[in-house]
Amino acid sequence: MNRVRVCSLLPSATEIVFALGMGHSLVGVTHECDYPAETAGIPKVTRSHIPPGIPSAEIDAAVSSTLGAAGSLYELDLPLLERLQPDLILTQRLCDVCAVSFDRVQEAVKSLASRPAVLNLEPYSLADILDNVCAVGRATGSSAAAERAVEALRRRIDAVRRKTETVRSRPRVFSMEWVNPPYCGGHWMKELVEIAGGTDGLANLHKPSYRIEWRRVLEFAPEVIVLTCCGFGLERVAQEGEILAAFEGFSDLPATKTGRIFATDGSSYFSRPGPRIVDSLEILAHLVHPELFAAPPLSEAFRALGVLRTRQHAML
Repeated sequence: MNRVRVCSLLPSATEIVFALGMGHSLVGVTHECDYPAETAGIPKVTRSHIPPGIPSAEIDAAVSSTLGAAGSLYELDLPLLERLQPDLILTQRLCDVCAVSFDRVQEAVKSLASRPAVLNLEPYSLADILDNVCAVGRATGSSAAAERAVEALRRRIDAVRRKTETVRSRPRVFSMEWVNPPYCGGHWMKELVEIAGGTDGLANLHKPSYRIEWRRVLEFAPEVIVLTCCGFGLERVAQEGEILAAFEGFSDLPATKTGRIFATDGSSYFSRPGPRIVDSLEILAHLVHPELFAAPPLSEAFRALGVLRTRQHAML
């Protein structure tokens, strides 16, 4: 049987394909697909309209204006797609900020001689993410590998859940998807916090993230703050922590006083709904309940930002 030629328009889908042992089937990926390392040699079929390196507040404004004017933050390289002749395109319509818009993909497919099938991956929950793994398995002829992968992921999820089911203390956790302006966690984040043994009173279960008034965060008085900024790696997220430290009332938050503010590699973990979402859960479990969970061996994925408290007080 001829191998299916796959073009992935999602970093999470790319990771799923590799996790199923089907990396050799990928003929095209996005400019944001950076894991595993083998993706570096695969042709990139997208580019972003948002300039790199600009401040988060400018990114937020640019996202709004670009979506309004162009309808998509990303551009597809149609001539390259034509040359690659994919049989299957993996995409999503969950979030226009995360990938090429679904409508653009549908338009592109009509012009391709290979007439590829389009698989829409649209996860709102942890269960949806696991279902997506199975869907990719079916579409790529690797269902058995997908079932094994999902079973292994479920075992890890259950291991965390069993430890936290009976905990007496459930700290208030604010998972912050964007700092300036503030956004709470979306879709699966509230679920992850609850499985990890925390309480998230700001996010909506299995619903998109939304811009939140800082006043509500102050009223919630989080005991743990986890920065999971979408699209940012660990170092950039740590820089966002400096912006957070200047917010009114920051020094009075319980999380600030106890040094329980953490930066994470949001781009690779929390905002990427692939196999490493379970790594995200295990990271979160350690941050919320370090007395129950040892730190995962992922030193480049998260770190404490307790130094923010000192700098804040030094400014006053």
